[in-house]
Amino acid sequence: MLLLAFDTATPAVTAALHDGERVVAAATSVDARRHGELLAPAIATVLRDAGADRRDVTAIAVGVGPGPFTGLRVGLVTARTLAAALGVPVHGVCTLDAIAAAVSEPVELAVATDARRKEVYWARYRRHDASYHRVQGPAVSRPEDLARELTAALPVLGRGALLYADVLTHQPGPLDPDAAVLAEAVVRGEIELLAAEPLYLRRPDVSVPGPRKPAL
Repeated sequence: MLLLAFDTATPAVTAALHDGERVVAAATSVDARRHGELLAPAIATVLRDAGADRRDVTAIAVGVGPGPFTGLRVGLVTARTLAAALGVPVHGVCTLDAIAAAVSEPVELAVATDARRKEVYWARYRRHDASYHRVQGPAVSRPEDLARELTAALPVLGRGALLYADVLTHQPGPLDPDAAVLAEAVVRGEIELLAAEPLYLRRPDVSVPGPRKPAL
């Protein structure tokens, strides 16, 4: 088994390989404007570091957001293309779930990432046995609206929580997803698997113009 995992739904471009027993290679860089440039080299790096070829990959796991349109599309298109070329299955994972999977406590928490437009993508979690389970979301909200939605003392992790720490109860911890954590959670069956479809939650910033109105 060789699982290739990656996520491009946040400023982090992160990739990892898991051989069924452990993570054998991982690479992460943070640049919100270079997802398309950074993902392929990251995948090449983890394959090289593990002494593997892409034809050795037996499955793919990819973060499906929620996230901004452009970065998220890079990961999904890459995952689908690789899966089709290699003839292997591709599994989607909610990016917020992957961030929560990196934390061991407290019992309840929320995760918030930057959705731009002065909003955050978020979800709420409750720990059960060895992992967190999403009990609310994913959704997109203004930080002040989310603060009213959550219990005042509920800790919130993620880059969105840090960005709006004046409103949300930010807890130090992972800001972005880590593909090594994502891969481990998938292999252990501790995270929900989804279709490899993007969780946009809202329309993209750029849209195709409609037909011109007839001249009067």
